[in-house]
Amino acid sequence: MRVLRCYNSDIYRYKFTLFNELYFLVAGGTVWIDSGVPSSDSVSTRTARPEVTKVKSIKNGVQVEQTAYNGYGEDNQLSSPDKLSGSSTDGDDVGRFLYLEGVEYVMWCTYDVHFYASFALLALFPKIELSIQREFAKAVLCEDGRKVKFLAEGNWGIRKPRGAIPHDLGMHDPWHEMNAYNIHDTSKWKDLNPKFVLQVYRDFAATGDFSFATEVWPSVCAAMEYMDQFDHDNDCLIENDGFPDQTYDTWTVHGISAYCGGLWLAALQAAAAMAMHVGDYAFAEKYKGKLIKAKTVYEEKLWNGSYFNYDSGSSSNSKSIQADQLAGQWYMASSGLPDLFDGVKIKSALQKIYDFNVMKVRGGRMGAVNGMHPNGKVDDTCMQSREIWTGVTYGVAATMLHAGMEEQAFTTAEGIFTAGWSEDGYGYSFQTPEGWTTDGHFRSLIYMRPLSIWGMQWALSMPKTILDAPQVNIMDRIQVNPYTPQETGVRKIVKKAKCCFNNSIFSCSC
Repeated sequence: MRVLRCYNSDIYRYKFTLFNELYFLVAGGTVWIDSGVPSSDSVSTRTARPEVTKVKSIKNGVQVEQTAYNGYGEDNQLSSPDKLSGSSTDGDDVGRFLYLEGVEYVMWCTYDVHFYASFALLALFPKIELSIQREFAKAVLCEDGRKVKFLAEGNWGIRKPRGAIPHDLGMHDPWHEMNAYNIHDTSKWKDLNPKFVLQVYRDFAATGDFSFATEVWPSVCAAMEYMDQFDHDNDCLIENDGFPDQTYDTWTVHGISAYCGGLWLAALQAAAAMAMHVGDYAFAEKYKGKLIKAKTVYEEKLWNGSYFNYDSGSSSNSKSIQADQLAGQWYMASSGLPDLFDGVKIKSALQKIYDFNVMKVRGGRMGAVNGMHPNGKVDDTCMQSREIWTGVTYGVAATMLHAGMEEQAFTTAEGIFTAGWSEDGYGYSFQTPEGWTTDGHFRSLIYMRPLSIWGMQWALSMPKTILDAPQVNIMDRIQVNPYTPQETGVRKIVKKAKCCFNNSIFSCSC
């Protein structure tokens, strides 16, 4: 374990918290079973494009047409666990893994939260992390047309549309019945699909596993294309729809948002970079163009000179300072990809978060509050805006480390140690909650997100990836001749990926 440039007063607290937060992987609710991977002489579906068929069934007297994908039956449930195996070889098979969002929110592998917690699995159990990503990659391409009532709005919708990342892998019948969450329609959330693309690229870059990349590439394409419906004005930037359509599921967003918009910019860059690695140059060109246009709009609408506004709307909290506004940038730095913004803006936004969201709350001894008005008052628009989220605080600290702001990073993270783990704190040891308020009221004990402290360790001792990330200035010179026939199919992608890996992606002539 290598820890770089920790200040002496922080080393003990950091190491103490880093290792102790791992309690969640065994005490928070974990299932690890055999996957039942087919023998090597059986037909492998790892590199085959998904086989999609239409099936009809009768639901409550109404004929329903649904999509069946590979091992999914008429309800799009798995007909056998073998059909969603993590790998086709015994050497790669680590079984099937589930862990709860928390002991109060009983859903398996909640994906918007796994976005934060996954650094622990990637650092310590990378094959388990890849197996989870494979589960979600398969799920992207399936549809479950059964009707569900969403509690917040009182409307009805289908459980899982094709192209949408499921919120979770289920509750009562995991893998077979996804999306146990039914407060909002998560198929309209703006952060889930970008988070899938970002995690897939990060994991690919960290492991160099090209078989994983080619297996999940069709799902990456589907996840990106699904998001087109949320670009309402054709400026290549997605908009939020005036309800809490994100992991902050009580915090309403209007128009372009710093959080979801930033994740989308990062996903555009990650998808374009991954496309180049797997040889899909037409896709890379398309999404590189989207990134350039979307980034200009994002900065014009949200940058106010010192940080990115919460959203582009006109509500009372549209100019709030959101602690998590650079989540997309965090993943770019963690994946070895170019920064989304120039370094001056990144450091300015992080310093603003440190000065306001961290230091104006009990002198920095509680972590980073989610929302803060520019006048220095906590944003009390809703429950979540005024909460301090433990996992988000660690993520902000990790982003600071990537930006070279070590002192601010460790001070920020120390607030979680002080409030949650120290003898002077609230006594949450080995049951770290999702968050707490400035007066010490907690919500959701024993929660997944605080595993994001391993994002700090990732920043401190980031492994040397075998991949050379395509740089934006180089990507700008890549053009695809529209009159040149483009070979498609996973076999071609695999061929190009192997060639590019051996010969450098920018000198490859395959």
